[in-house]
Amino acid sequence: MALAEFEIIHRYFSAQGAARADVACGVGDDGAVLRVPPDRELVVSLDTLVEAVHFPAATPAGAVGYKALAVGLSDLAAMGAEPAWLTLGLTLPRPDASWLEAFSAGLGGLAARHGLALVGGDLTRGPLAVTVQVHGLVPPGGAVLRRGARPGDGIYVTGELGAAAAAVAHLRGELSLPPDLAVVARRRLERPQPRVAEALALRGLVRAAIDVSDGLLADLGHILEASGVGARLELQALPLHEVLQALVPRLGLETCQRLALAGGDDYELCFVAPVQAEAEISARLAALRCPVARVGVIEVHPGLRCRQADGRLLSCPDGGYEHFHE
Repeated sequence: MALAEFEIIHRYFSAQGAARADVACGVGDDGAVLRVPPDRELVVSLDTLVEAVHFPAATPAGAVGYKALAVGLSDLAAMGAEPAWLTLGLTLPRPDASWLEAFSAGLGGLAARHGLALVGGDLTRGPLAVTVQVHGLVPPGGAVLRRGARPGDGIYVTGELGAAAAAVAHLRGELSLPPDLAVVARRRLERPQPRVAEALALRGLVRAAIDVSDGLLADLGHILEASGVGARLELQALPLHEVLQALVPRLGLETCQRLALAGGDDYELCFVAPVQAEAEISARLAALRCPVARVGVIEVHPGLRCRQADGRLLSCPDGGYEHFHE
């Protein structure tokens, strides 16, 4: 017997995520009623993941649920916001109990770990697609925007780059990874670690930030455009993931650097801060066991320049993922 719409909602989604005292009314009514503290501002972000566009058709349901929320959490992190609530829009070709069980566990488990309550959404029939809207809280005027970079500031990146891009190339047959590296790369693609705790730890130090979803070049470019500045990247400082490091002897350093620069799906933080704050930045992130690397500097002259270790200035490769690029 097929599952009915409201049975799906009740069985798989009505109790997902954290229980929060600021939810006056959540799943089950025409709308959610939420209490925004008077000393906070609301940050809202929405992302849609479509099968065969954002994730392969064979992606496990738990990974789809996890990543659908992780990308939104990464947006909140880039804004310096503390996660609070989420809503879910789910389009399904058919109601599959085992798929729904795994999907809701992937999404709900991550929500609980970050203190989010699922407070509403929509369920409909059609090609598989997941839309998640996340809501976070910041002190008044405390949201980190893209427009605060200043000449002389350092450009920093958390974690490592490029494993997800290698996984995508492997799945498309464009790159052959050894089995052990393929497992590591695919996990980075399917279950990225949103840097929420790291972003909250950096409050007061960061002038501009963005999460690396479409590739470092493309996403840093948004900061430069919003701030009206340029930048120079030091390519030898790029924190290449161990998957890419293992590929350097076969593919060459510059090919691996290009994967790290333009591949996307890393969901690390790229942020700009005064270099005088670097010691404090390193200390705060070290306490969370999060690597951080200074990869460049903000400059007055517009544009983005990439410099190799030998001093050669290279034309940067094309930016990252863009939905309507032909």
